[in-house]
Amino acid sequence: MPEQKINERDDRLRKLGELKNIIGINPYPAKSNKTHTIKNVLDNFEKLQQNKEIVAIAGRIMSKRGHGNLTFINLKESSGQIQIAFSKKEIGSDNYKILDKFIDIGDFVDVSGTCFVTHRGENSIMASDFRLLTKALLPLPEKWHGLKEDEERYRKRYLDLLMNDELRNVFVKKSKFWNVTREFMKSKGFFEVETPTLETTTGGAEATPFRTHHNDFDMDIFLRISVGELWQKRLMAAGFDKTFEIGRIYRNEGSSPNHLQEFTNMEFYWAYADYQDGMKLARELYITIAKEVFGTTKFKTKEHEYDLDREWPEVDYREEILKQTGIDILKTGEEEIKNKLQELKVKYEGDNRERLTDTLWKYCRKNISGPAFLVNHPKLISPLAKEKESNKGLTERFQILIAGAEIGNGYSELNDPTEQRARFKEQQRLLESGDEEAMMPDWEFVEMLEHGMPPTCGFGFGERLFAFMIDSTVREASLFPLMKPKISINY
Repeated sequence: MPEQKINERDDRLRKLGELKNIIGINPYPAKSNKTHTIKNVLDNFEKLQQNKEIVAIAGRIMSKRGHGNLTFINLKESSGQIQIAFSKKEIGSDNYKILDKFIDIGDFVDVSGTCFVTHRGENSIMASDFRLLTKALLPLPEKWHGLKEDEERYRKRYLDLLMNDELRNVFVKKSKFWNVTREFMKSKGFFEVETPTLETTTGGAEATPFRTHHNDFDMDIFLRISVGELWQKRLMAAGFDKTFEIGRIYRNEGSSPNHLQEFTNMEFYWAYADYQDGMKLARELYITIAKEVFGTTKFKTKEHEYDLDREWPEVDYREEILKQTGIDILKTGEEEIKNKLQELKVKYEGDNRERLTDTLWKYCRKNISGPAFLVNHPKLISPLAKEKESNKGLTERFQILIAGAEIGNGYSELNDPTEQRARFKEQQRLLESGDEEAMMPDWEFVEMLEHGMPPTCGFGFGERLFAFMIDSTVREASLFPLMKPKISINY
């Protein structure tokens, strides 16, 4: 910690001691006398001023400036910010001395007073009384500099949010993003559910899970990597026709601005529907989110522009790769795909056909602005999707392409237990060969399928969609991204 901050902390500790031990003020009372939010005051300012009504507000001091017997502070809380004027004549000389000598920027106070307009035309409150609610021992960042380094911003997110109203508004929008999603799904007759986050097998996606230990059962278990896909399908077998869940998922993979180990996804399951029904509903959902949260369907990133409120063309998985790279993924061998990836200077991990094919596609997708539906995925990379009757080897799957990335994934769910068992065996083989991202087989799920599950469409998307809509990274759009612990500082 900088020496300047340490010295200021010592000075504030001295003030704290005097307030408690000499003046007899409790610097950390349990309750405020607040009667109005700052927004309440500003929205009803003229009426409050005319009636000379005394209001009591509370918040954090963001600035403080003295002019002889008059001191101004800016007080901020979640609903807004307002200027408070303290006159020595109005609050008394003793209180004015406390304000001047012991109250600092960053402290929390509540203030009683009446509304007035300054000679500069600023709506303000003339204080008649105030009370310290919390004495801050460390100063706030300087107003015009704030927190600059990303690591410091993420580690001290509370200060970042306090000083940066634009960032605060991002998370107000993010909350609305999920609220709109929830209300949309309910309006379509979907039933909201909660499914386990601790699982004995991590079905529903291909990702490396977090492993933990259940002491009572004395067995290893995993944090889920999907929002209850195999559980929600069980609900289809149980007679629920439409379910959805918004929840956290966990993937023990690399960190980057657009990859987190913990994030929020939504998944829905719709009995008696197929992937084409899912495509129509997902498109309607995305357009609704755009209009209600952002007031527009047109978005722009550094490399792409797209309008969600237009036709979404279908992009054929195999044909697009062939067009961009000259590789036919259904006919080309692994060595030729490896050679092409090396030629394109694309790094790849693993040497099985599934992983190589997926890497080649990821190279191609960055050139597609969208919105578009990616269709006709090979069965090899879609272990839970139903095979197309018209074209064996391909599946009834779709992904939503936006700004060079897949932002949503759905398919006609595989409900043939014999086929599901065979595909799980192939995933088991991949796992045993060292592919940590292959899907764990869930044999009890196969047993459920043997009891019968109706034709079903499943679809899911995550908070990456929100990040793309604000042209930001997933990490920046996370309130508290995971950080390595910092060495403790002993004062």
